[in-house]
Amino acid sequence: MSTSLSPHLVDRYRSEGILHPLPVMPDSEISALRERYMANSDIFKGRNNQKPHLLFTWLDQLVRDPRILDAVESLHGPNLLCWGAQFFAKPPGDDAYVSWHQDATYWGLSSHDVVTAWVAFTPSIAASGCLQVVPGTHRSQVAHEDHFDDANLLSRGQEIAVKVEQGSVVNVELQPGQMSLHHVLLFHGSEPNRAAFPRVGYAIRYIPTHVRQLSPIRDSALLVRGRDEYGHFDAERSPVVDMDSAAVACHADATDRQLRILYAGAQERGKLNPARKESGPA
Repeated sequence: MSTSLSPHLVDRYRSEGILHPLPVMPDSEISALRERYMANSDIFKGRNNQKPHLLFTWLDQLVRDPRILDAVESLHGPNLLCWGAQFFAKPPGDDAYVSWHQDATYWGLSSHDVVTAWVAFTPSIAASGCLQVVPGTHRSQVAHEDHFDDANLLSRGQEIAVKVEQGSVVNVELQPGQMSLHHVLLFHGSEPNRAAFPRVGYAIRYIPTHVRQLSPIRDSALLVRGRDEYGHFDAERSPVVDMDSAAVACHADATDRQLRILYAGAQERGKLNPARKESGPA
């Protein structure tokens, strides 16, 4: 059964830059995925949390899930690449937060035709530090400044150089098995987790195949639907077995390329915090 977006929802996304909550899977399925995550949570750190779908078959299946891809296709057509993905996890009482930012700032992509699907593994609500957005702020790029902070989940500590009015902020609350879709230019961030349970979500970045990387470093991506008639990215391979040698080699090559692009110049300025994650959703 198709899970494509209705014309009304497509129009709403074009207007606001955010859709939520959207159903993806029932409790039984997300519970099984959550158990797999918890069993491997120590692995999802540092580079292993960049594109882990290249390491684990169950995450490869998630980024290819037709219930997600049908919705993304409604926005960006039938030929889709998964350019990146990662877990965003906050333990109970963690002081980690994400400063207000736009994803597109350091990604180096040629087009703003980029959407993030944020799939909730646990309840993502105001108390647990859910994604916060300012609807309608996705129409232009704004200046950012780097403010390094150990508690900031963004490695560069990037923050928009404009004031966010609290009255315009919307909490993107999701229950397990639901997702949000947000535009690459949407102002977003998140506060610390003040709940008694962890907040875990898997953020997947999708691009149509016409998008290319502007960096001189050759990038790679995984074709998840349709055909790639452009060849702007080297093709990534799905794992056959979790963490097998071929998957580990493919993952190491892909993450090395992407991190070099994302962190260009950051190390020289002393702004890179390698223990934190890359620029991305909150």
